[in-house]
Amino acid sequence: MGCVFCKKLEPVATAKEDAGLEGDFRSYGAADHYGPDPTKARPASSFAHIPNYSNFSSQAINPGFLDSGTIRGVSGIGVTLFIALYDYEARTEDDLTFTKGEKFHILNNTKGAYSLSIRDWDQTRGDHVKHYKIRKLDMGGYYITTRVQFNSVQELVQHYMEVNDGLCNLLIAPCTIMKPQTLGLAKDAWEISRSSITLERRLGTGCFGDVWLGTWNGSTKVAVKTLKPGTMSPKAFLEEAQVMKLLRHDKLVQLYAVVSEEPIYIVTEFMCHGSLLDFLKNPEGQDLRLPQLVDMAAQVAEGMAYMERMNYIHRDLRAANILVGERLACKIADFGLARLIKDDEYNPCQGSKFPIKWTAPEAALFGRFTIKSDVWSFGILLTELITKGRIPYPGMNKREVLEQVEQGYHMPCPPGCPASLYEAMEQTWRLDPEERPTFEYLQSFLEDYFTSAEPQYQPGDQT
Repeated sequence: MGCVFCKKLEPVATAKEDAGLEGDFRSYGAADHYGPDPTKARPASSFAHIPNYSNFSSQAINPGFLDSGTIRGVSGIGVTLFIALYDYEARTEDDLTFTKGEKFHILNNTKGAYSLSIRDWDQTRGDHVKHYKIRKLDMGGYYITTRVQFNSVQELVQHYMEVNDGLCNLLIAPCTIMKPQTLGLAKDAWEISRSSITLERRLGTGCFGDVWLGTWNGSTKVAVKTLKPGTMSPKAFLEEAQVMKLLRHDKLVQLYAVVSEEPIYIVTEFMCHGSLLDFLKNPEGQDLRLPQLVDMAAQVAEGMAYMERMNYIHRDLRAANILVGERLACKIADFGLARLIKDDEYNPCQGSKFPIKWTAPEAALFGRFTIKSDVWSFGILLTELITKGRIPYPGMNKREVLEQVEQGYHMPCPPGCPASLYEAMEQTWRLDPEERPTFEYLQSFLEDYFTSAEPQYQPGDQT
């Protein structure tokens, strides 16, 4: 996803222009969000690479490279030269350390889909990001709108540097690329020893264990979920974990490694803001506006659309199981674990711990969990976002909810929720699972929400 600045701020913010754009935004609380182009030696009009977040297999080898063009190797076969954008320290003897600015030849890098993300600013919303899909023509070429088409992404970017042509403003400069998560802790580091993990600080406590901030091998920051003995069968967990580790997507919390002997440790990437539910309730979450909430929903839908394509079911989709990282990045956690829990209190029929209010009636009553029951849960999650963490079906207990939902009851439209967004919620709560939308549709709907579904949205309308 390519990020660029699109609008200069007030004169006071541009006074540091010679020092680089990163300084321009410091007084607006966005100093860590954007920075100057790390490849200043390249001409301003030349954009070598927009990161491809669909291609995780190539990023897993050595993340943090900028494509600097194709060159011809000694053998005469074309290879691609990459430049490291940041320092990376090897985690094992087989890993590769590199420093910012080093150059590498990458022999294979499959191309994927692109989008253009533009930082905008106004008095009402302050800093915010607008996303534009870059679509590919069947016969070659790229476009954001069919009115204007280009032979390459570079030509597209150059055009919008000269004329906004429907975008929020002209493109000015690329933003700093975030350091991505690597795939796994290291090569062949899957079942690890308990001694390699240091638990540093408890982040939270749940029904079945604790979540800790930890360190692996004394160098890599991780999150560690420790499960109480007896929570699930170690054998069943290890079998499920073998499947879970194959799910690789930017919107899924990455499963790094496991300690499979009880007490079971589940080692994942660390997300600095914790659960979406807790984040929505804190002051920063309470200040979120509708565009940011819809963007977070779109991120969750993107991750679930991937799981939909992979024929994998979450079974416990709710705000408590979504984690929030830097720049409001949202990732899905705990996918697939619900069915392994052996506690009777987590039984759909009688368990007090089972999340009835998020569960589709066919799953709660008959145990029929499908991707369509996840769609129902996503609709409930949308209400959590819009209400900043309010418990669904306020004033109703679990038995009342199940009885009412079975009769076709829907929660009323939450305060401040646009009618078009509530209509999408109601589509997810149709009693016939086959009539519910796909996650692919929901992702597209939410990503394009402010350009199609809600063109008359005014920022001041959101309280």
